[in-house]
Amino acid sequence: MMTGNLKALCIAALVVIALPASAQITETVAKRHMIAAANPHAAQAGLEMMRAGGSAVDAAIATQMVLGLVEPESSGIGGGAFMLVYDAKTKRTTSFDGREMAPASATPTMFLDATGQPRTKADAIPGGLSVGIPGVVKMLWLAHQKYGKLPWAKLFEPAIKLSEEGFPVGPKLARTIKNFSRGDMPDIRARFYHADGTPLAEGEIYKNPDYAASLRKIAKEGPDGFYKGEIAQAIVDTVQHAPRQQGGMTLEDLDKYQAKERAPVCGDYREYNVCSMGPPSSGGVAVLQILGMLQRFTPEQLTPNTVSGAHLFAQASRLAYADRAQFLADPAFIDVPIRGLTDKAYIASRAALIDPDKDMGTAVAGNPPQKHAALSPQVSPVLHGTSHMTIVDDSGEVVAMTTSVETGFGAKIMAKGFILNNTLTDFSFQPVRDGKPVANAPAPGKLPLSAMSPTIVFDKKGDFLVSVGSPGGPAIIDYVAQILIGILDAKMSSKQAMSMPHEINMNGSTLLELSPTTDALAAQLTAKGHTVQTSRMEGSGLHSIQKVKDGYIGAADPRRDGIALGD
Repeated sequence: MMTGNLKALCIAALVVIALPASAQITETVAKRHMIAAANPHAAQAGLEMMRAGGSAVDAAIATQMVLGLVEPESSGIGGGAFMLVYDAKTKRTTSFDGREMAPASATPTMFLDATGQPRTKADAIPGGLSVGIPGVVKMLWLAHQKYGKLPWAKLFEPAIKLSEEGFPVGPKLARTIKNFSRGDMPDIRARFYHADGTPLAEGEIYKNPDYAASLRKIAKEGPDGFYKGEIAQAIVDTVQHAPRQQGGMTLEDLDKYQAKERAPVCGDYREYNVCSMGPPSSGGVAVLQILGMLQRFTPEQLTPNTVSGAHLFAQASRLAYADRAQFLADPAFIDVPIRGLTDKAYIASRAALIDPDKDMGTAVAGNPPQKHAALSPQVSPVLHGTSHMTIVDDSGEVVAMTTSVETGFGAKIMAKGFILNNTLTDFSFQPVRDGKPVANAPAPGKLPLSAMSPTIVFDKKGDFLVSVGSPGGPAIIDYVAQILIGILDAKMSSKQAMSMPHEINMNGSTLLELSPTTDALAAQLTAKGHTVQTSRMEGSGLHSIQKVKDGYIGAADPRRDGIALGD
């Protein structure tokens, strides 16, 4: 059960309002430090580190280790992550890339069937073939070397204790287990189901001593405890001998993996400066493009969940996703025209294609003013996984981190108590389309394209204003862009912005989240030429922290088990 202190803290801190989708959203106020994350136990671990004098990066590490236990279907040490860090002392923002990497055995045709046609993503995911070399541990170590204050080993203590003592299964994990349908994947059945085949239910106590043992080893030995030795061997054995689709990952692949510090992508939106993750994530470029194109219109025209706001957002999103499919990939393998795609004149030329009265239909990629290859756009199936956290510490250091094992329960296989990712299925299954290469085709040592969009916004003085991010597969881009419009243009609080129904267009149908206003909005958009679809959109998990006069306000998406905590 939730500890007494945590339960009391949560109850005291929460402000609750009604969501249109009949959910509830929480908002927390703090003066010194704050964390918003996808599970109360994980958020509490991060808060404990900051109370002990730790940095926002320290808190993120502790939070991630607990998330790997309590939300294993979404993220963990067997996956990857992107972290944005703002240093308030230097007013510098940097990013850390822990994206999973393709092993040396990867080939451009690895996801084609015997006839040369792309397989379905659902068919390609389970087993060893889809597993990329995990990047979270080395990324967190790299960030800790630069921004950590507490000892590395201390950051593992909350997760180790919770793994050994157990915790009550939360609503999201219970739903995921109940809906899991891969009966031929024994790791998931053995860990999350009873002997009689019934799933673990919400509130049942779950322990994972194998995960605790892995964390103890990593806490003591650092990254070598994961990328070498018995854990590395267990990962390789699991991948090579998976019950389905054995992969070719080796000990050498794991040993050679390196996380990277990269410059973020940044751009202006009205009087604000927005920074997010650059390639191999497409998120930052696409978010900046959407916002940049919408600067042509007044804030009133962009009001979310109005026909004008939804229509204009859908048009800008179409154009950004068209460029994403054509140009974005691992910059070590492809000349990604980042400067061209975010060039103000280029974005203005794309914005000029938006008709305020009529849907443009499927958008095509533009011609950015920077060298780029002749490429064919990829096709991106939409599957949801992932988690997000955002943190501010006592010094004003800000972390926005999106972390993932890709889809629910990743590749559906486990090693030493943790889930292994299926991130290689983020590559384009077709290496060539219409006679032209696809930028995001698989290759040895390549990082698959991501949509993760951890984002930090600064005011006109250059001071921190808001941090936000979300899970949700390719839809992450629209989730983040929409909430920023709500906060920056409509002057909503984080809780108000999160309470609005989602609007998405990934260059296809316009997708609306079910709410009391859906039918009326759908009819108005249909009249403008949109093909409209509706759904519950439970894949998002937005977490946000805003700077206010006397401190911070944090909010967590009610579609998950998240919470914001602070002092």
